[in-house]
Amino acid sequence: MAAYLDWNATTPPAPEVLVAMQRALESAWANPASVHAPGRKARAFVEDARAAVGELLGADLRDVVLTSGGTEANNLALFAPFAQALDAPGKRPLLIHPRIEHPSVLRFGEHLGRLGVEVVVVEPTADGRSPVEAFEAALAAASGRPTLVSLQAVNHETGVVQPVAAVAELAHRHGAYLHCDAVQAVGRLPMDAWEGADLVTLAAHKLRGPKGIGAVAVRCGIRLSALMHGGAQERGVRPGTQDPVAAAGLGAAAKRALTTPAAYALVASLRDDLEQALLRAGAQRNGDGPRAPHVSNVSFLGWLGPELCAALDLEGVAISSGSACSAGTADPSPVIDAMLGRERARSATRFSLGETTTRADVVEAEGALARVLGRSPSRS
Repeated sequence: MAAYLDWNATTPPAPEVLVAMQRALESAWANPASVHAPGRKARAFVEDARAAVGELLGADLRDVVLTSGGTEANNLALFAPFAQALDAPGKRPLLIHPRIEHPSVLRFGEHLGRLGVEVVVVEPTADGRSPVEAFEAALAAASGRPTLVSLQAVNHETGVVQPVAAVAELAHRHGAYLHCDAVQAVGRLPMDAWEGADLVTLAAHKLRGPKGIGAVAVRCGIRLSALMHGGAQERGVRPGTQDPVAAAGLGAAAKRALTTPAAYALVASLRDDLEQALLRAGAQRNGDGPRAPHVSNVSFLGWLGPELCAALDLEGVAISSGSACSAGTADPSPVIDAMLGRERARSATRFSLGETTTRADVVEAEGALARVLGRSPSRS
């Protein structure tokens, strides 16, 4: 692949991550729950990852639960305030989240709705932000009910930065919790991107770690409730034997992510140059709010997003037309649809750069795009 510009979907594992995982693969094959010496050696990798995630997210390591990834972490975080409230008589619990959240929040919100939780959906503005005033109105109507607000730090498709700190202040004023899906922010933006959140989630493979592992960190005093049952691992919240090899990769990725926001800040000039080329070629930018420095989402009207992605793939350039969790579907981007309408959503494509993206990658992408656009466009 000549130019990989799909870092929001997944990131290439960092060299130190591969080294850490190989070391664990060779020496930490025992069950981390075993009390003998080999088990303790395996357990050390798990606990090292927990400590590294705690430092990265600003949480105590005792308040970090390892999961299979960001999706499970989001599910656990959303379930936390409602597990006991659903079984007890009293006021109906309330979940408030934007329409442009990740599918793992949207679909689990629908599940909670079927269990009896009232779900209020906040509509985005055209610039890709979830307006603080809408959260304020929803919280004012909560009437003392068990309430959770879920707000991602950075939108996974547009890269638009969301007003987490302001919404956290509102939520706490009304006695509510705030969950922040920080999957697309951790390692890319400073810690204040999720400032004030009571529950924070991440996925290792978005910060140059392995797939299949993530974490949720909670503020002291908040209890997570298990979605699965069958073991005492992760204090009974997430039963199942932990993988020391994946944990080693997460730990290494979390440690290096403490410093990588500076590298992403330097990527902004490459992103801006690429975006200007896209706009000159006829694209329309999707998301005019403040953005993470590495993402550009644009629509080429007259092209279907997936078809433009496929055409660029044949030219050696990897981009995407929506969330990786929705890839393979025929539906247009629900995020862009909510912001700007169906036509822009059908044509949306996402270019996301990373630490190792070079100017040569950008030049290659620009050339490939010129060749593709020079052909007859598809019918949208």
